[in-house]
Amino acid sequence: MEKMEHGARNIKMVVRYEGTRYAGWQRLPHGQEPTVQGKLEDVLSKMTGEDVKVIGSGRTDRGVHAWAQTANFHTRSGKSCGNIRAYLQQYLPEDLAVLSVEEVEADFHARFKAVDKTYRYRIHRAGHPPVFERNFVHHLPGALDLKAMEACVPVLLGTHDFQAFSNKKTKKSTVRTLHAVTFREEGEELWVDMRGDGFLYNMARILAGTLLDAGRGKLGPEEVRALLESGKRNGEIERVPAKGLFLMEVTYP
Repeated sequence: MEKMEHGARNIKMVVRYEGTRYAGWQRLPHGQEPTVQGKLEDVLSKMTGEDVKVIGSGRTDRGVHAWAQTANFHTRSGKSCGNIRAYLQQYLPEDLAVLSVEEVEADFHARFKAVDKTYRYRIHRAGHPPVFERNFVHHLPGALDLKAMEACVPVLLGTHDFQAFSNKKTKKSTVRTLHAVTFREEGEELWVDMRGDGFLYNMARILAGTLLDAGRGKLGPEEVRALLESGKRNGEIERVPAKGLFLMEVTYP
């Protein structure tokens, strides 16, 4: 955990970004490619004259967007929260917005204090390409059985080892709790909302791909259960494109 120096302030931010041109949230060594964390740290370090480290609630993948990502940083700067936000908006690129800035208690940590996160996956259902929304949706024309997708949800809800729904092996715990999965038809789109206490690497995209496979008749609840219990990634199940995924909300106690 990032230690807070005596006399420093703890500043919480909520940011929104289009992930299209970013190599994800996490800063890369030597600034190899632009990242959201890297952009925020560069501007904040320039503003404060300090080596600012920004702590995010989690790491979004390359190309994933955020409607509301929570982060915090420590600083000795005396600038007001309003002035911090104004400075960020002046110098950040147009695809990264700061929705709010506030000073919080010293023990607040954007990642470790998070209770749950909500992701939304957007599927464009029309037969024609999504010209204006092409960077924000997965174009998937053709029939989808929504009832078949809904039938698989109870199998996934609750606390499980979700190793089979991740593309990265880790020595850390892969047990997560999935609280809710809901579907919403919005014009030409189908939205899949997933809320849980945390998500493994690529987990949200693989969950969405699994449900879409169910909607296309490729698998049912028992196959999903078997996959979950196997603890092994099935490469035949699609990991849907990153561009359709949004981090919608991070909640705290």
